Amino acid sequence: MHKLTTQELIDQKGDLNKLRSAPRNEVYLILDNIRSMYNVGAIFRTADAARIKKLYLCGITATPPRKEIEKTALKTIDYVPWEHINSAKLIMNSLKQKGTQIIALEQTDDSIDYREFDYEKPVAIVVGNEVDGIAQEILELCDAAVEIPMLGIANSLNISTATGIILYHLL
Repeated sequence: MHKLTTQELIDQKGDLNKLRSAPRNEVYLILDNIRSMYNVGAIFRTADAARIKKLYLCGITATPPRKEIEKTALKTIDYVPWEHINSAKLIMNSLKQKGTQIIALEQTDDSIDYREFDYEKPVAIVVGNEVDGIAQEILELCDAAVEIPMLGIANSLNISTATGIILYHLL
C-alpha cells in the first residue's frame, strides 16, 4: 500500500479547467446566517468534494474572499458555484418554482431521520445558524425537515460536520 501524495492526487484529476465544467449533482446548499467563517470554508470544501450544483450564502453568512474562509476551504472556492443572497426566502421560493425539493437539516417536532427520508432531486438542503438553527419563518417554507440522530449527550453536531453527512448521504 502506498499513500498518495498531494501531487499524485492532483495529477489523477487531470485538467482542472475541465473539472470546472464537468457535470454536477442536483443538490443545492442554502446556508442561512452562518456566523463562523471557518464553518463556511469547511462547507465549501465538502460542497466541492460532493460536486453540488450551487452554494447559496444568505443573511449574515460571510462570503469570500476572507482568510478565515480560505483557511478551511483549501482552494475550493474557485471550484464551487456560489452566490450571496440577502434573504434565504428569495432563493428558496425561486428553487421551489423550478421544482426543487427544499429540506431543512434541523431538529423539529416533525423531523425525520435523514437516512429514512425519501429525497427527490433536485434537492436543496437548508442549514442554519450554529446557535439558533433555522429560523421559524424559513422552516415554514421547507417541504420537510430531516435530522441526524444524536445518541450521546450532545444535542447537535457542528454545522460543517452535519452538512458533510447529509451531502454524502445524498450521493
